[in-house]
Amino acid sequence: MRHRIRIAALAAALSLFGVATARAQDTHEPGGLNKVAHNISNTSKKAGRDTKAEIKRDAGKTHQVLKKAGNDTKTELKKTTGIKGSQSKDPGGLNKVARNISNASKKAGRDAKAEKNRVKSKAHGAATEAGKSMKDTVLKQNP
Repeated sequence: MRHRIRIAALAAALSLFGVATARAQDTHEPGGLNKVAHNISNTSKKAGRDTKAEIKRDAGKTHQVLKKAGNDTKTELKKTTGIKGSQSKDPGGLNKVARNISNASKKAGRDAKAEKNRVKSKAHGAATEAGKSMKDTVLKQNP
């Protein structure tokens, strides 16, 4: 009987100790070199997110302007020439020209986005490598 009470008391003490250490770990913030790396990482992430949001807003505005200009041009040409164009899958006349222009601009957009992603990937790799080498250098200096 006493043995069971001792085990129960020990289990209760261990569970309270586990809760206390878990709370202490939740409030821990990085210090020293990790804190510097953490702050640099947060700053660069915020800058990247802000840049991406700005680019996205500009791209949306540009898309709207180009779409309106294309539709206005198409409408004006239809009024001027009287050619309405077919609605088939592979239209001819004015719609074919508009489709070819649209496809060319979409391809240019895809190529620009792919190049941006390649540059971004290389920059990320370089920043990661620089950070790791800096950390190794600092750690070697501090025994």
